[in-house]
Amino acid sequence: MGAGHAHKLYRRGNSPVHALPPHTKLAAVLAFVVVVVSTPREAVWAFALYAVLLAAVAASARIPAGFLLRRLLIEIPFVAFAFLMPFVVPGEQTELLGISVSVPGLWGAWNVLAKGTLGVAASVLLAATTELRELLLGLQRLRLPPLLVQIASFMIRYGDVITDEMRRMSIARRSRGFEAKGVRHWGVLAKSAGALFIRSYERGERVHLAMVSRGYAGSMPVIDEVTATPAQWARAAALPAAALVICLLGWTLR
Repeated sequence: MGAGHAHKLYRRGNSPVHALPPHTKLAAVLAFVVVVVSTPREAVWAFALYAVLLAAVAASARIPAGFLLRRLLIEIPFVAFAFLMPFVVPGEQTELLGISVSVPGLWGAWNVLAKGTLGVAASVLLAATTELRELLLGLQRLRLPPLLVQIASFMIRYGDVITDEMRRMSIARRSRGFEAKGVRHWGVLAKSAGALFIRSYERGERVHLAMVSRGYAGSMPVIDEVTATPAQWARAAALPAAALVICLLGWTLR
């Protein structure tokens, strides 16, 4: 799959979490998210324990709390949606800080915030301890459809190329005195977007022809065969296993 591509979420390190094979971490995060989503929303204490588990993983991976919290800002749109739920969801009303809100809406907002935040935090920890190339190899090892893995691989490879092309087009517009200041400039921006799409499509065709001329037949060769020992699987399974125990207690004690 070629050379690795660094990304802003990745934090280089030599921790036990970094050392785990990527497919074990992918499976662990997926299982953890499934368990969290399956937890009854009334078990508030269970979500607090999930947060403690993630904090323990972050400490083991030597990921600073500030680094993790800044990356959690990506869920702000979902937070805004959750804050609206107590006011738009019908049902029994109650007073909160002098404001009449819906009880089902409050529970719905808590459900979205708690489960969404934990899922995003687990994903951020995965990205912070695993390079993009390793993630692709992990998906390949987990037998994800090869076509999807190839699409993700090409997206990562050429995302920066397309971004650079867009930057050059922006510089060309500014060098000609153009500045987008209002609705009347949207036509120029739309034409630029169309030109970028055409250039990207043509570049993709050229890349495909070059690959075919070099023997590409629909599948990429596996350069590194990533394997995991039973001990590594056991370490990766510790997080979802502990979460499963908490989830079962949450259903039992509700």
